[in-house]
Amino acid sequence: MEEIKTRIRQWAHDLGFQEVGFSNLDLTAHEDYLRTWLSNGFHGSMTYMTRNQDLRIHPQELLTGSMSAIAVRMDYLPENGHQRIRSSLKSKHLAYISRYALGRDYHKVIRAKLKRLANQINEHITRENLGPFYSRACTDSAPVLEKHLAERSGLGWIGKNTLLMNRSAGSWFFLGELLTNLPLAQASESPSNHCGSCTACLSVCPTQAIVAPYALDARKCISYLTIENRGTIPKALRSAIGNRIFGCDDCQLVCPWNRYAQASQEIDFQTRHKLDNATLLELFQWSESEFSTKTEGSAIRRTGYEGWLRNIAIALGNAPGSTTIQKSLIAKQPDCSEMVAEHIQWAIHEQADKLSG
Repeated sequence: MEEIKTRIRQWAHDLGFQEVGFSNLDLTAHEDYLRTWLSNGFHGSMTYMTRNQDLRIHPQELLTGSMSAIAVRMDYLPENGHQRIRSSLKSKHLAYISRYALGRDYHKVIRAKLKRLANQINEHITRENLGPFYSRACTDSAPVLEKHLAERSGLGWIGKNTLLMNRSAGSWFFLGELLTNLPLAQASESPSNHCGSCTACLSVCPTQAIVAPYALDARKCISYLTIENRGTIPKALRSAIGNRIFGCDDCQLVCPWNRYAQASQEIDFQTRHKLDNATLLELFQWSESEFSTKTEGSAIRRTGYEGWLRNIAIALGNAPGSTTIQKSLIAKQPDCSEMVAEHIQWAIHEQADKLSG
């Protein structure tokens, strides 16, 4: 199997993946962690996390006869990423969107490339008469503990911020897997952890969502609050959100290992509609049809138009006092749902306090 693994690595690199690893499918060692995380309620309203728990622990049940995972990673950090992130976060009139969402939806990009990789493997297996081949592509879309499979595949270790870390690439990358019937991996040992005594990610989290090393309470996480959460954002957390309207990257920005992160060369991940330099007021004026058009093929679609307005309203409330902002909020409020209108009212009050002070 070493020859086919060498070929798979080359095919994957040719498709734009930066690294490839192989793992068996034994994730039973992580069962207690998963069930404890869920029992603590750290998943918030993401009820889908409570379903198919056994599948998450036993991914071989997702594909009958599967024996291995081919794990891949692909960089997504834009050029001059860290510098531009810091600049955006400091400019309170700008909207901050998590770097992973600036380009084309990674689900579409990674899944398409994984299917092409599977086709290449199948062609080789068929040509060499090596037996049947079947696979299933996964990228944050199936009940799979992706980070743990990637960790077992040698792509890195799970850091204190619960992201996969890589000594030569940091954490600014996407993951994907092909579950396959090929016996590509033997039992593997847990990789070395290189977080050491560093707690930078815990300290920097605006909402203190990393409640302990390796433990994230999604209910406090800005990424969850602005993307997965469909309802009201707790008032106690709104000020800490700042100008982040879709996701948060702070725990990656401060991680020392991300000094080694590489800029992405993937065209599909290049920024669309200048969203890395858009003002809050500009985006707040988008109609629902504009939102649908400009987020077509983008991960931003997941928050929905109501979530989009809700998030921007909070960011406008956090912006420096401005009569222009206040007028924009007041003008938008009558046309919004009750949920969005409440967030706008909060922002109006915040702006009024700043203008009167």
